[in-house]
Amino acid sequence: MNLRTDLMRAMLATGVACGALSTLAVPSDVDAIPAFARKYGFSCSTCHAPVPRLKAYGDEFAGNGFQLPDDQEPIRAFRDVGDELLLLQRELPIAVRLDAYFAQGVGDAEFSDLQSPWGLKLLSGGNVAKDVGYYFYFYMSERGEVAGVEDAYLHFNNIGGSSFDIMAGQFQISDPLLKRELRLTYEDYQLYKVTPGASTTNLTYDRGLMLVYDLPFGVGLVGQIVNGNGKDEAGDDRLFDIDKDKGYSLRASYELGPLGIGGFWYGTREMVTDDPAGPPPPVTFANKVEVVGPDISLSLLEGGFTISGQYLRRIDTNPAVGVLDLTTDGYIAEAVWLPKGENGRSALTLLYNMIDSDDPALDYETATVAGSWLMARNLRLLAELTRDMQTDDMRVIVGFVSGF
Repeated sequence: MNLRTDLMRAMLATGVACGALSTLAVPSDVDAIPAFARKYGFSCSTCHAPVPRLKAYGDEFAGNGFQLPDDQEPIRAFRDVGDELLLLQRELPIAVRLDAYFAQGVGDAEFSDLQSPWGLKLLSGGNVAKDVGYYFYFYMSERGEVAGVEDAYLHFNNIGGSSFDIMAGQFQISDPLLKRELRLTYEDYQLYKVTPGASTTNLTYDRGLMLVYDLPFGVGLVGQIVNGNGKDEAGDDRLFDIDKDKGYSLRASYELGPLGIGGFWYGTREMVTDDPAGPPPPVTFANKVEVVGPDISLSLLEGGFTISGQYLRRIDTNPAVGVLDLTTDGYIAEAVWLPKGENGRSALTLLYNMIDSDDPALDYETATVAGSWLMARNLRLLAELTRDMQTDDMRVIVGFVSGF
């Protein structure tokens, strides 16, 4: 049997199963209790569809500095201490996310693994002052290790009464594109994690500033200034940046009804240290990195069906000893279907990852189908099948994502 045909049949079977689940699923008013739900007395479904994926209202809430629009913040959520310069939350908002999975490999890379927990994180977010929010989370356990702080920033909203925002801290460079932390699949957006040769820069976590400005007529701009070498700990000199150069990015986007199109550019110059095999000591040299490409999204059925696509080309001028002008192309394509709409309990996700590089070790191609069902608003069950298109191996994932 043709293996790609086999994959399509497996994806179809999973889709049929998800469809069967959706016929039994009805909207529920079950209350979830993460930090913002507790603070405002909202259900998780106010912002998520399903958790952790944001729907439009949740995206607007986060983009507004984690505060309700039009001065709707409830008085009960803050303490009156008699000081107009102090906006003190009545309680410190705390939430926990716990993910656990069972993973089964099929093919040459056969394995069976209880990944429980796969991740355990402590989250907090809220208001420091009017139009100033904060957000952070601490990974108490990520794949069995203490990963520490990942997202952590202050959000200065509507500066000077304009549509100009600044976020200062630690975040993912890819956040203006597809947000890895909000995906519904166990399979990652692999394109954003690529680091050719001895390079230390990719499009995941880094430290710096994110500048957001909304122009008229649906045009949005997001610029970033970052260290360019990830979120590793400070060196002996107590500096996070390993060189004097910074990374810069710009994304421009345009929304026309349900259609969104965008273009992204990222560039940096980094000092790379490579340790080739043999007697010579490690060598340090400069590598210029440039990443550029378009993205597109389409939302239909009032958010019940969305398609997203991303293409990026990365060019490294000198990522390793003896390696010049290395080009890496990558694609991400994702479709999410909510059979009962945003207030339903089921979701079907199709995800395609492809990386084609001058360095064959970076090549990657997978197709994933995942079905989700909300046992409760803050407890999502997941069944997922991923086919590695290069090795013809398969991986089956069954587990849950929870927040409380």
